[in-house]
Amino acid sequence: MRAGAALAASSVLPAFGEKPMNPKFKMKFGPHFGMFQNHAGNDLVDQLKFAADEGFSAWEDNGMRGRSPQDQEKLGKAMRDLGITMGVFVVNDIDWSKPTLTTGGKEHLDRFIQNCKDSVEVAKRVGAKWMTVVPGVIEPRLEPGYQTANVIEALRQGADIFEPHGLVMVLEPLNYRDHPNLFLNKVAQAFMICRAVDSPSCKILDDLYHQQIHEGNLIPNMDAAWSEIAYFQIGDNPGRREPTTGEINYKNVFKHIASKGFTGVMGMEHGNAKPGKEGERALIEAYRSVDLT
Repeated sequence: MRAGAALAASSVLPAFGEKPMNPKFKMKFGPHFGMFQNHAGNDLVDQLKFAADEGFSAWEDNGMRGRSPQDQEKLGKAMRDLGITMGVFVVNDIDWSKPTLTTGGKEHLDRFIQNCKDSVEVAKRVGAKWMTVVPGVIEPRLEPGYQTANVIEALRQGADIFEPHGLVMVLEPLNYRDHPNLFLNKVAQAFMICRAVDSPSCKILDDLYHQQIHEGNLIPNMDAAWSEIAYFQIGDNPGRREPTTGEINYKNVFKHIASKGFTGVMGMEHGNAKPGKEGERALIEAYRSVDLT
């Protein structure tokens, strides 16, 4: 073998005894803690390392705001070291049993504003840009138009907090079957609210699992709302498991999203279809099968 060829081979092949590197996914798929626990163990940093070794380049953690500042710093450093992009965590304390932001009540607005201020500091520690906001349940005693106005006002004040830091809260419409009585449930509704808030810090999280249940028509709806979509989440239906386990043709959906120039995080907000290491390996292979070619 000539010297040049030998050098090229040595830059690709692992040294004796080293584990071969898995190719990175072309799309920025973002797992979450617990998804690979059978392979990686309970340590959160080890779970990040396992995901990076398998080719994942993003992560998300709904509960990050509730972790200690020390843990946030540790996880943020680990993600930076591993080249992992931090996806969403949840901004606001969500009460699933009674209305909050839809009411316009000062106590609910004050709590939301404090959640936003706290989230700025969390985002700095973990290197996050996007954060999920759910406006909560409907107020049945108040006309929908007034509820919408109350939510818009709260989001405008939240956007004023995030905008100087270049942070983006993403509004997540949730389906009526899993989360009945929620105020926000359709992409078109979120689009209208984002246009009314009129801030680069207020955009849409298009969770394809929720939208398949609530309205379907996934590609035309994302096209219509494209200017306001900043983040996607994944889950097949029925079951809310990995792609290929349900009815959504994720290979075509991902191809369409990529064709529009989207390079952001695709959060894997779903469970594993099978238990144990076998299930984790099946999940990874499912994502290989629907990734861009």
